[in-house]
Amino acid sequence: MTGFRNSKRIFLGLGAAASGLSVFYYLNKNKYTASMSWTSNYEPSPCAKWNDNWDHRAPQFIRSKKTKLSQKDENNNEDIEKYTPKTCRHIILVRHGQYNLDGQTDQDRYLTKLGRLQAEYTGKRLLELGLPYTDMVKSTMTRAQETGTLISQFLPKVPVQHCDLLREGAPIPPEPPIGSYRPEKYKFFEDGARIEAAFRKYFHRADPNQQEDSYHIIVCHANVIRYLVCRALQVPAEAWLRLSLYHASITWITITPSGRCILRVLGEAGFMPANVVSST
Repeated sequence: MTGFRNSKRIFLGLGAAASGLSVFYYLNKNKYTASMSWTSNYEPSPCAKWNDNWDHRAPQFIRSKKTKLSQKDENNNEDIEKYTPKTCRHIILVRHGQYNLDGQTDQDRYLTKLGRLQAEYTGKRLLELGLPYTDMVKSTMTRAQETGTLISQFLPKVPVQHCDLLREGAPIPPEPPIGSYRPEKYKFFEDGARIEAAFRKYFHRADPNQQEDSYHIIVCHANVIRYLVCRALQVPAEAWLRLSLYHASITWITITPSGRCILRVLGEAGFMPANVVSST
C-alpha cells in the first residue's frame, strides 16, 4: 500500500512537471528559439558589417579617368592594381598632458608641471620605439602645442604641422547621455562637423604610390581621439564617451592596404611611473 502511494506521488509529480513545461513552451514558443550554440544562430547587427569603402579609396570603386570602367568590367583589372595601396598608414594619436583647469581662456589652459613631465615621458617613449616618423600634426590649442613641442625635443627631425580641425570639442551627442547632459551646453553641430572633417583628412588608406609604411603623430585632445577611434573602427560614434584616456597617452591605429583599421593600443600610459599618470 505504501509503495502504491509513493508511485502515485511520483506519477503526479512527473505529470505536473510535464504540464509546466508544456505551459512554458506554449507561452514562449514565439519568443524563444532553441539552438545548439550561440555561434550557430548568431547574426551580427547591421552596424557590425564592415564598409570596405569607408574612406572612398577602395580601388574596386575607383574609375579610371582613361577607360571609365569599374571593377565589374573584367578588363579593368589593371586599373584596380594601379589604385591598390601597397603599404600601411600608422596613425599615432597623443593626448596632451595635464593642464590648468582653472584657465578661463585657451592661453590660460597651459600645461601644469605634471603635464610637462608627462609629455616628456611620451617623447621618450616615441623615441624608444625607433619608428621612421613621417610628420607630427598638432592641434592649435595651447596645451596640445606645448605637448607637441616637448615631444619634438626628442624627435627634432620630424616635421611639424598645425591644424585647427583637431581642436577640442563635443563631436556628437553621447549614448548613453552624461548625467548632467543638456544639449544646449554643447556645440555638437559646429564641433561635430569640424572633428568629422579631421577624420576624413587624416584617416584613409595609403596612396597607391607610397613605397613604405608611414607613421603620423597627431597631438590633440581626448574627445577628438575617442571620436576618431570610434569612426576608424566603424563603431557607432555615439559611443565615444565610453572610452577613457590618460594624459599624454598613446593611441595607435594602423590602416592596412585593404582599408582595414587595427587598434594596436588605446590610451597607453604604462611607460610612465604610476605616480605620474592622470586623466583629469
